[in-house]
Amino acid sequence: MATAVEIRNLSKHYKNVIALSDLSLDIKQGEIFGIIGPNGAGKSTTLKILTTLLTPSSGYAKIFGTDVAADPDSIRKNISYLPEEAGAYKQLTGREYLEFMAGLIQIPDGETPAEVVNRGIGITGLEERIDDRTKEYSKGMKRKLLIARALMSKPKLAVLDEPASGLDVKHAYYVRGIIKDYVRTMGITVLLSSHNMLEVEFLCDRVCLLDEGHLIDIGTPNELTAKYSARNLEEVFIKATGSSSAVPGGAI
Repeated sequence: MATAVEIRNLSKHYKNVIALSDLSLDIKQGEIFGIIGPNGAGKSTTLKILTTLLTPSSGYAKIFGTDVAADPDSIRKNISYLPEEAGAYKQLTGREYLEFMAGLIQIPDGETPAEVVNRGIGITGLEERIDDRTKEYSKGMKRKLLIARALMSKPKLAVLDEPASGLDVKHAYYVRGIIKDYVRTMGITVLLSSHNMLEVEFLCDRVCLLDEGHLIDIGTPNELTAKYSARNLEEVFIKATGSSSAVPGGAI
């Protein structure tokens, strides 16, 4: 399987703070790859470097063979990025928002903006509410719209930061299903970060664990739970980082 993302000795320093230290990993084409870790682990720094929002202090990252720092314009044409705190324009309807975004993104060869928008509407599942203003949407509805924006152009790589953050069970289940189904259907690669271990176990083919800017381990959810004799990824992380003493009785 071809490599979608190649990261080698990637580091990011802020004066005396090391946000990321010598990270090396490969993400395969068509894979859903998860990054997990506590706040300050280096997850957001990694995502921001890959999406050209930050430049590394040392090392490099390549997306489909293109160096992120050397050719950011080419990278932006082939990726989409959904930050955790992304929002939609309140005065636009859902349809108008997708139409507006279709004018800013790379349209797949052989397709029209209208076809991309129609795909986005299908992803949202908001057909009856798509012509309502987004200020009238619930948080779950807005997140569906934003996921649609990230996937509708069939990017080669979709970078999703906490894709179902703060959603109730119903909306979170829908968002996860959409990500998994459309990745398989459209053959795109997804890199996601999440604090929700259930989400990671459901979605991800492989997972890496970061802590204090360092890579702790990497593998499939099943490989990691077996390696650490753990019941789930939460327990894997506690055991891998040796932080069980921070939890009463060493329990999760």
